[in-house]
Amino acid sequence: MQCVAVFVGINHASAKVDFDNNIQLSLTLAALSIGLWWTFDRSRSGFGLGVGIAFLATVVTQLLVYNGVYQYISPDFLYVCSWLSCIFFFAGGITMGNIGRQLAMYECKVIAEKSHQE
Repeated sequence: MQCVAVFVGINHASAKVDFDNNIQLSLTLAALSIGLWWTFDRSRSGFGLGVGIAFLATVVTQLLVYNGVYQYISPDFLYVCSWLSCIFFFAGGITMGNIGRQLAMYECKVIAEKSHQE
């Protein structure tokens, strides 16, 4: 729950804190995302998952914008904003990875308890 709360806090702060430009916002969000990973995960697979999701989702978003599905007012990285991959995909990937890991541990615990009862 703490990881989800920090993720929501990062999302909220990115909308409420006024930055001079998108590069400053992107660097701040990248540092916060790495801090989120360091605090709650620290695994190579978690870092790889976050970077992979960030890359893949940024490419998909660029394709959607290129094809006219939606658009950004002031894109600064090809067709999208540079901060997009930091906040929604990298931090989101780590948060979803942690939730998935917790659910898998819970499922293993439930299965182990059922086998002991039988």
